Amino acid sequence: MNNYELMVILTPVLSEDEFKAAQKKYTDFLTENGGTVTHSNPWGLKSLAYPIQKKTTALYWVLEYSASSDFNEKLKIQFLRDDQVLRHMITSLDKYAVEYNAKKRSGVPTGNEKAAEA
Repeated sequence: MNNYELMVILTPVLSEDEFKAAQKKYTDFLTENGGTVTHSNPWGLKSLAYPIQKKTTALYWVLEYSASSDFNEKLKIQFLRDDQVLRHMITSLDKYAVEYNAKKRSGVPTGNEKAAEA
């Protein structure tokens, strides 16, 4: 099992319930295929850096999960078939990134706060 971070950009015309249903659909797909969800973070409506399909805003969702490497291809196919998904990006996390994300979620100082203060 490898660790991954997924960012999905969904169309802004979804209601709150539809946004939650889309999140549930993909987390269920993940667990059905033997993966586990580490952390889910729905960012909500944000402005886009450039228009995508004539839209200037979109709904963002970040998911951290563990799954086998062949699962990502299945997930990409599901995203390409879904009209609600504007963009998606899957990033592989090494052990240091997983540790950093866990510390960041728990509120433990990660060391970057000193650089931000200077």
